[in-house]
Amino acid sequence: MRLYFIRHGKTQWNQEGRFQGAGGDSPLLTESYEQMVQVGRFLKGTPFTHAYASPIKRARVTAVHVVKELHQRVPLTLVSRLEEFHLGKMEGMAFEDVRTQFPAELDAFRNHPDQYDASKIGGETFTQVINRMTPAIQKIVAANNQSEDNVLIVSHGAALNAEINALLGTPLADLRKRGGLRNTSVTVLETSDGHHFDLIDWNDTRFLTATATPTDTI
Repeated sequence: MRLYFIRHGKTQWNQEGRFQGAGGDSPLLTESYEQMVQVGRFLKGTPFTHAYASPIKRARVTAVHVVKELHQRVPLTLVSRLEEFHLGKMEGMAFEDVRTQFPAELDAFRNHPDQYDASKIGGETFTQVINRMTPAIQKIVAANNQSEDNVLIVSHGAALNAEINALLGTPLADLRKRGGLRNTSVTVLETSDGHHFDLIDWNDTRFLTATATPTDTI
């Protein structure tokens, strides 16, 4: 089966360069709705058995709009384990302010996941996020276990980046080495048992008409 992971549409805080975790949820930008249409039309030719999404509004709304464009009867289930990182004190902070107040945490979060210590900010580590997301992915695979099954999973940039790489067996220190995920990008994994995964496509955005900007990708 194949899992189509979609990062939610771009939000106000994304555009402003602010940390946006499970405790923050700024409005989706107007142009994000057009991008949701574009990803839905891009995937329209693929039959899906189910869609799953983080219950946080920016992901849930993205999922609803993408599923609508598929013109298929695809049930949508909200799964709390698909939420973004809990970011504690960094929530809502501008990246530059975090660089000033929590320089070590910011550097580790972006570049050295194995060294990220969330105790000072009161957030989740990469291992904690992976450990809560992986059982959800395995449950999704078990519920859609026919060889021709395809599922949509709409979640968040940092969490998806960590989880997808972990599913591929990437060492913790190397989780960021494939690069980031753009808003409304599609990443595809294939599995036959829910434990071993192959990468089919990473951060596919060829269907988006807008020119990418630095704040699109995390």
